[in-house]
Amino acid sequence: MTPSHPPLMGLARLMRMAFDGNSLMPLAETFKARAEADPQDANALMDLSIALQLHGLREQGLAVLTLALASSRVYELPAQRLATVRLLAIMGPGDLMANAPLAFLLEDADISLTLFYLLPGEPMPTQLPEHDVVMIAMSETRQNHPLLVQLTEAVKSWLKPLVVRPEAILRTSRESAYTLLKDLPGVYVPPTKQATRAALQALCNGQHALQEVLPQGAFPLIIRPLDSHAGHGLEKVADLAALQQYLAGSSDDTFFIASYADYASADGLFRKYRVVLVDGVPFAGHMGVSSHWMIHYLNAGMVDSAEKRAEEAAFMRDFETDFARRHAQALSQVHARLGLDYAVMDCAETAAGDLFVFEVDSGAVVHSMDPVDLFPYKVPAMNKVFEAFQAMLKRRAGGLR
Repeated sequence: MTPSHPPLMGLARLMRMAFDGNSLMPLAETFKARAEADPQDANALMDLSIALQLHGLREQGLAVLTLALASSRVYELPAQRLATVRLLAIMGPGDLMANAPLAFLLEDADISLTLFYLLPGEPMPTQLPEHDVVMIAMSETRQNHPLLVQLTEAVKSWLKPLVVRPEAILRTSRESAYTLLKDLPGVYVPPTKQATRAALQALCNGQHALQEVLPQGAFPLIIRPLDSHAGHGLEKVADLAALQQYLAGSSDDTFFIASYADYASADGLFRKYRVVLVDGVPFAGHMGVSSHWMIHYLNAGMVDSAEKRAEEAAFMRDFETDFARRHAQALSQVHARLGLDYAVMDCAETAAGDLFVFEVDSGAVVHSMDPVDLFPYKVPAMNKVFEAFQAMLKRRAGGLR
């Protein structure tokens, strides 16, 4: 890539613009014109791919991503200040959920970021771009799975410090996480298993008992497509008839199923917490409060409720002395079992006071994009996460644990 190409804008800048309500289509047209004028302008293709996906044009964005990766596998996001550490992120192809959005964690940092994309089915590279510390930035997905398996062996020969090992990421699949965490004291993970459409159809037809498909499971069930996030395709089914209806309305062939557990608080509202673990130290990510069991921060009505925001502010303010202290043993054991240097956990609390783990992922988004006038408490809380992440990278780059 020649220096004459404009620099990469990247996911963090483009997502912040979209989050603020700006249309990305004028920029997308600019990126498209650049790529048509110079097919070697990989930065334009990568930014176009991101812009299209953020605009909801996922398939078009992924098609452009294929063109970008055919042009270049390496993308640079320079540090905002004089760089003291060079981070190399190993990425997999896929949509915006396929890799950790690291640029959010490094905004205004003195750490440069190089994105290096690998493709399934190819031999692992023998040489890596220049770096001081390397991080496997992939999420655990079907497409990334073979890459992560390959990387488990490949990283053994790498010379520079490694953050987030591939084998640890493989442990974060919903079924693997259940197996690893289900017996921890103070932790609750509902019975969870991967199931094919054929197995679920046989269950509906009376050819299997539920225990054969989901050992220790019980109705109602939670069902979602295999790589589903952010509630896409996620439903609660009360019985076999509801499960049959769900399958009839889905085109997917493989699903995760889990027993549903009512985690409503005494006031009837549901509370979901995002906790970030950096080198095993927990930090508050966000908190959503909703009357519905399926909570996602953007649909929880946080913007519309000063009362909910006040509760989230208290959660973040008192996190170290309240939530993190109550669940200190549970959080420590989750970290030890999964072995992730950096992890994002969505969780709740059961009526008995246990830590109810929904999902653990090294690729979930952690950001400070929310408007400061409505969420003045978020920037300080997010800065704690960013500073801890950056400090971890510097320790590792210096050969320290």
